[in-house]
Amino acid sequence: MPQQRAPIYEALDAFRRMRIVPFDVPGHKRGRGNPELTALLGEQCVGMDVNSMKPLDNLCHPVSVIREAEQLAADAFGAAHAFLMVGGTTSAVQSMILSVAGRGDKIILPRNVHRSVMGAMVLCGAVPVYVNPECDDRLGIPLGMDLGAVQAAIRKNPDAKAVLVNNPTYYGICSDLRGIIQLAHQHGMYCLADEAHGTHFYFGEGLPHAAMHAGADMAAVSMHKSGGSLTQSSLLLTGSAMPEGHVRQIINLTQTTSASYLLLSSLDISRRNLALRGKEAFAKVVEMAEYARAEINAIGGYYAYAHELVNGSSIYDFDITKLSVNTLAVGLAGIEVYDLLRDEYDIQIEFGDLGNILAYLSIGDRPREIERLVSALAEIRRRFGGSGRALMKQEYLEPQVAVSPQAAFYAQKESLPLQQSAGRICSEFVMCYPPGIPILAPGERITKDILDYIVYAKEKGCSMTGSEDPEITRLNVLKGEG
Repeated sequence: MPQQRAPIYEALDAFRRMRIVPFDVPGHKRGRGNPELTALLGEQCVGMDVNSMKPLDNLCHPVSVIREAEQLAADAFGAAHAFLMVGGTTSAVQSMILSVAGRGDKIILPRNVHRSVMGAMVLCGAVPVYVNPECDDRLGIPLGMDLGAVQAAIRKNPDAKAVLVNNPTYYGICSDLRGIIQLAHQHGMYCLADEAHGTHFYFGEGLPHAAMHAGADMAAVSMHKSGGSLTQSSLLLTGSAMPEGHVRQIINLTQTTSASYLLLSSLDISRRNLALRGKEAFAKVVEMAEYARAEINAIGGYYAYAHELVNGSSIYDFDITKLSVNTLAVGLAGIEVYDLLRDEYDIQIEFGDLGNILAYLSIGDRPREIERLVSALAEIRRRFGGSGRALMKQEYLEPQVAVSPQAAFYAQKESLPLQQSAGRICSEFVMCYPPGIPILAPGERITKDILDYIVYAKEKGCSMTGSEDPEITRLNVLKGEG
């Protein structure tokens, strides 16, 4: 297809020249009713914040320019169908799960899934079957799904509807995607991929397999992360086994009927950019990441890891664009380095956990920013570093699933002080955000190890979210249980 086209952007540009008088929403009327907003965003931006209408199509039922943009995206990503998503990849992930599972249906998945996956379980009533990833005790990070462990889970749960895979994890770890897809299909299951951090796999060279290229049935792709579109814009990709009309119906259950044309046009333009220039752009990202890794490792103490971790099973491949750095040998937790970079050096990285930081590199980065990051890390080691620090044994603790997430979330509950909740069944989420991987999810048994981890993470300054009590001094548990 003609990838140089950007039909939504072209339609917006033509609409802007028509000088239509607006007696529809949004109420700011091309910015005239909100001058402060117009001054902040600019006249062209607010002038393109318009409502669905015949010349601009409708995201809920696209028949013209949005339809064409979706077809171009499907062609660029090698999918049977592509759906433009304006509710972030959270919406795309939840639409994937709601498309294949209902109440009581099982989905085989790794424990280190994003909160959106568990949110979908609450919505549809599906039940998670965890393939608990191995954990690298030195780095304190969860690894990929070992093919043998997936096979064992399928053997024990032959009635499961689907297998879900992270491709890649936040840290850059990839599982044997092709092998998992083949296993799932051999047993009549769908394979879904959370590719929130893998947009570049479709366009770069020498990178891990992209889900659509490997034969997955559905993939949720965060175009706004490594693809360059506006925040909150994503794609849902499907293979030939997924009926387009059914998936569209599922998406329309939760996605807005007032789609932002700023987000839609950013997806359209970014797809065009990647299709035409992605190979060259991501080659530069890889070059910057490799240079940064070498320079950071030369500082001493820090460990910027990559392909040397690959073991053919739990780490089948590695995304070399991910600048993941372990900080413990310089005597600082990852979250401490994260805070120091922001507060002392005006550098905002993606996240810090108890043992690692992630600096997210993509098509908008330049070598001079890499140099600034490397220099800041060297100075942090000199100014704030100390003797090496040990991490808690497991950063991601094996869950004990007692009831389904949906049943626990909607059950009668009571609030208990944190330390009095041991042994009870949790009815809410607890997670560090980012990366947004649950420490506790509804339906899971609260253990002493989990409580110790929550206390430890809070002491280190991790941003804890998900619970009704923002300070997480109390937890909601199932009433009358335990």
